[in-house]
Amino acid sequence: MEAAVIGKDLRKSYGDFVAVDGIDFEIPRGVCFGFLGPNGAGKTTTMRMIYRASPIGGGSLNILGHDVGSGRNDRRIKQQLGVVPQDDNLDQELSVRENLEVFARFYGLSRKQAKARAVELLEFVHLTERAESKVLELSGGMKRRVLIARGLVGNPELVVLDEPTTGLDPQARINLWDRMRDLKRRNATLILTTHYMDEAEQLCDRLVIMDKGKIVAEGAPRDLIKQHVSSHVVEIDLAPSARHANAGPSNDDAAAQLQGMAKRNEIHHDRLLLYVDNGEEVVGKAAQLLPDAETLIRRSTLEDVFLKITGRGLEE
Repeated sequence: MEAAVIGKDLRKSYGDFVAVDGIDFEIPRGVCFGFLGPNGAGKTTTMRMIYRASPIGGGSLNILGHDVGSGRNDRRIKQQLGVVPQDDNLDQELSVRENLEVFARFYGLSRKQAKARAVELLEFVHLTERAESKVLELSGGMKRRVLIARGLVGNPELVVLDEPTTGLDPQARINLWDRMRDLKRRNATLILTTHYMDEAEQLCDRLVIMDKGKIVAEGAPRDLIKQHVSSHVVEIDLAPSARHANAGPSNDDAAAQLQGMAKRNEIHHDRLLLYVDNGEEVVGKAAQLLPDAETLIRRSTLEDVFLKITGRGLEE
């Protein structure tokens, strides 16, 4: 499959701080590709180099067939890119329609073309009825949809979305997911950063996990989970209040027995995490050993993958 973006030994430093430390990645056309990692991992810096807000510091970067280096191709690249920023930088005093029409003029569309494009995009993001509303009157979810519409004004081949659903309620997030799936059906290539693991699993065909400027894992979400962790995680509350009042094994003894049933285990604060494939059996044993403890069984996630690889959560 032809690549939309290819990075080889890509680097970026700010003084003595290395933000991106020689990473290699390839993003096929027509997929949703994710960059995940905690704050300071280098994903935002990588995204900024891709959408040409920041020059590369070393290595090579090819975007939609154009080599990035001296910056001579930046104008052509930006004409084929759409950017949906994390921060709301819409003109609050203009109407939704006016925001789109003004932006369309920057792409060289005539007034007639800009009006037609705004109508099309408002329909796509389901905001036709709010076309004449000022942006400041909209909810957070509606503003995000306007930002997506604005990012599509130039009919881009590549759309970069920087944490597009941060701060939104679940219904607004699902609405945006639908719009992003629609973009994929239109053969657009999406690049996504997010702290929401369910979002990455729902939307990304492939992704990389970054930490300290390096790529520490790459693949399809379910493949990464299968490769690095077990199918399920049993979480047990080991707080003092969870101890059984009657005679029985101590928390430490019970935990040791349960840990012996797991492929891997971790203790975070008062929680014991058991990575297992036989979840129901482990939950039953936990009920015998720690009958008053709160026990939860769940499917393993990308955050478990990151926790195993780096020893910390994605939002730390």
